Amino acid sequence: MPELPEVEVTRQSFAERIAGATIRAVRTSGKALRWPLGIDPQQLAGRRVLQVRRRGKWLLVDLDEGVLLMHLGMSGSLAFASEHPGPGTHDHFDLVTTRGTLRLNDPRRFGAVVYAPHEAAPEGEKMLGRLGVEPLSPDFDALRFHEALRQRKAPIKQVLLAGDIVVGVGNIYASEALFLAGIRPTLAASKISRPRAAKLREAIREVLTRAVQKGGSTLRDFSNARGEAGYFQLEAMVYDRAGEPCRVCGTPIKSIRQGQRATYYCPHCQKS
Repeated sequence: MPELPEVEVTRQSFAERIAGATIRAVRTSGKALRWPLGIDPQQLAGRRVLQVRRRGKWLLVDLDEGVLLMHLGMSGSLAFASEHPGPGTHDHFDLVTTRGTLRLNDPRRFGAVVYAPHEAAPEGEKMLGRLGVEPLSPDFDALRFHEALRQRKAPIKQVLLAGDIVVGVGNIYASEALFLAGIRPTLAASKISRPRAAKLREAIREVLTRAVQKGGSTLRDFSNARGEAGYFQLEAMVYDRAGEPCRVCGTPIKSIRQGQRATYYCPHCQKS
């Protein structure tokens, strides 16, 4: 699943190019995505794209009237080009503009494009209302982070994935941040001290920032809107490295299942 770095990299790869464009047409495949568009596609023609923002794993395409909320789901990707070939089997949404066409390809159809009159409208609130703080923003405060963790008895890895305390720290980057902070993923969030919470906060910010700089992670077929792959996975410390030696101490990396997701950690560097 594309995580925060992949979504941010995708945003950066087309946001400037589409800003200021006028929508000429909207084409859909007729196959249902996770949620309906919520507006007659023809009504979007003539509207202008102001900017593209990100909130967690959502992309927000601000229009001069309304906003398009876009999610890549489990396997989705966006491509922006002056011309595309005819839509393929898994191409479900084309936003045709005066500066090019933004196309959503999603083989598993867990992604979405949802129109809302504005971000605070019920449609926007349904998608964005329960999201936690942005980890790369100044609002990600160490003290408030620790106070929120104290209220959770679940394992810290699961708390990070929930996204209601801090948003966008998906499976790959939760494992990596916990390794960098020296915290075992099974430790109850409520047992993390204030100094360790501060260290974890910095680890989250460092890992996500580095992942964005590396273009995200391409484990299967992720690419940004220019068709470029990411390279963060090549320097991962623990993720998808079960049985391989820790890059720090040489101890074999372990893998466990948490909430149906694979978790990777070093039993020596992450003792508790």
